[in-house]
Amino acid sequence: MSDDIHRLLDALTAAWNDGDAAAFAGLFTEDADYVTYFGARMEGRKAIEDSHRALFEGPLKGSRLMAPAAAEPLRKIRFLSPDVALVLTTGGSALAGGAPDPARDSILTFTAVKTGESWRFASFQNTRIGTP
Repeated sequence: MSDDIHRLLDALTAAWNDGDAAAFAGLFTEDADYVTYFGARMEGRKAIEDSHRALFEGPLKGSRLMAPAAAEPLRKIRFLSPDVALVLTTGGSALAGGAPDPARDSILTFTAVKTGESWRFASFQNTRIGTP
């Protein structure tokens, strides 16, 4: 089961790096909750797709998700039940043509749920990694 969730995370990264808002949002449940690092909340797959389309066509066009620049890489999956998993991971990003920026490193928290034969994200929270 954890392999399915690793593939889901990899698909999320690939969709972002392709600038594909529909593919990105398609990895979330229809009623998913999505909270950005600055506290904006999107509710539902359509809102996630619409907001990411605007980002991928605007300020984040050509941006890339990758391993964090300064933080320790993390990918932890804890099954709360056979069909629900808490996922903690770290990530970094670079704006188009730029180098990875440690100030953009984040801890990402997901709730993954099994829906039929596949897994989707039901929630997402992005928190910038602070300096101790």
